[in-house]
Amino acid sequence: MSLQAGIVGLPNVGKSTLFNALTAAGAESANYPFCTIEPNKGIVPVPDGRLARINKKMATQRILPAVVEIVDIAGLVRGASKGEGLGNQFLGHIRSTDAILHVVRCFDDGDITHVEGSVNPLRDIETINIELALADLTSVEKRRDRYAKLAKSGDKEAKLHAEVAERLITMLSAGVPARAGDWTDAERESVRECQLITYRPVLYVCNVDEKGVKGNAYVDLVKAHAAAEGSRHVIICAKIESEIAELEDPDERAMFLGELGLEEPGLATLARITYELLGLQTYFTAGPKEIRAWTIPKGATAPQAAGVIHTDFERGFIRAEVYTVPDLEQYGTEAALKAAGKLRVEGKEYVVQDGDVLHFRFNV
Repeated sequence: MSLQAGIVGLPNVGKSTLFNALTAAGAESANYPFCTIEPNKGIVPVPDGRLARINKKMATQRILPAVVEIVDIAGLVRGASKGEGLGNQFLGHIRSTDAILHVVRCFDDGDITHVEGSVNPLRDIETINIELALADLTSVEKRRDRYAKLAKSGDKEAKLHAEVAERLITMLSAGVPARAGDWTDAERESVRECQLITYRPVLYVCNVDEKGVKGNAYVDLVKAHAAAEGSRHVIICAKIESEIAELEDPDERAMFLGELGLEEPGLATLARITYELLGLQTYFTAGPKEIRAWTIPKGATAPQAAGVIHTDFERGFIRAEVYTVPDLEQYGTEAALKAAGKLRVEGKEYVVQDGDVLHFRFNV
């Protein structure tokens, strides 16, 4: 799967620190606006305890987790939709992503300049949302005009598209994201065709200081805003996460997390939620050479899942042999699973479930 999540936010909210921690990419970017001119891309592993559970029952040479692709996009500023700063370039980069990680500054620090002069998460969110909405507005107006002409000839589909575009224009003009609309299935398909930035799912990333890892008053504001629009939020201290990423010894990491009262790095939660945000799920293949997590969209059939490994697997698909991680833990080996009737045989119509362990039979 080549879906991407883009990290957006105002300058100096901690985006690049977060990105570098996610990808263990090294030092922080310089502390001034527009420091990231071209988007940086990173492949981030998605932590999944089921891999270790499979490995406990099956020896292997290597373990490969699922990954998610993250793009670090330079900071937007007020007026970006009109080309302020590097606005047009930034908005173009955001359009190429499939989900948005909106980093919001939720800490006070006099040494780190805020582009607006003060810390105010809701104002910052509104600034970004308005710029993205205004960027979408231009394309929706063109779509409305195009379909309004066709609708005059009695074309019912064109009428639907024109009406949806009109509603979108009203929303976007008020700074309301397209994803906040109450759409019927047909309307939702029309909105999806618009390929709007503000229709993409969003995760609000509350970047806090060391004192705020369990939350603070700023986080409470973001949490309420996210809940009101049906989005999610996560609390991250980018500074701490970058320090954790530099610790290679697992015991040192565990000790550091323990001192902070955390069970796992915040980035682990971030990676998992991003994976879900992109509509992805995991299935596993397991054997003596490797235990591997494969990424598929939710709702994928067995042949489609096989095609992620190789197109020949999908083209020549015969059947899939399926079992679950809990069943493997209960019975111990694949042979025992088969003897107990827990190794199912599924055909082309089977919809793969998150966490399935699969063997594919194919003939090309």
